[in-house]
Amino acid sequence: MKKYTLLVLLLSNLFAFGTSHANQSALQLGTCLTDSLNGKERKNLAKWIFLGMSSHNAIKPYSKVLESDFDESDKYIGTLITRLMTEDCPQQAKAAFQENGSVAIEGAFRIVGEVAMQELMTDQKVSQALGRFEKYVDQQKMSEILR
Repeated sequence: MKKYTLLVLLLSNLFAFGTSHANQSALQLGTCLTDSLNGKERKNLAKWIFLGMSSHNAIKPYSKVLESDFDESDKYIGTLITRLMTEDCPQQAKAAFQENGSVAIEGAFRIVGEVAMQELMTDQKVSQALGRFEKYVDQQKMSEILR
């Protein structure tokens, strides 16, 4: 049961961005994890995060995600995390866990979460969509406050 609790903590903290509390071994694990991801895996990780966010009550009405989409993505991510932790970065994972327990693992996966979000945010269409609000910003008021 402890193993599943750690995994739930690890995955749930993927959304908690920021590395300010990551210790050295967590940073090393985070670096190993992100360096071990290829472009397709980063995109699938970003997709998994998006699917998770689509479950939020404020977003759900705008999403047509099927249960099979969740299951397919969850299966992919489960396999990916297993590979990353047990094949690509086992020494770093062990060192991080020994140094600071699940907190270190969580810190490492925050770094992975940041990389997944970068995958989304660096897409030109996403940037354009998120920048559309600018036409509604009162530039005069902004200019006055930022003088």
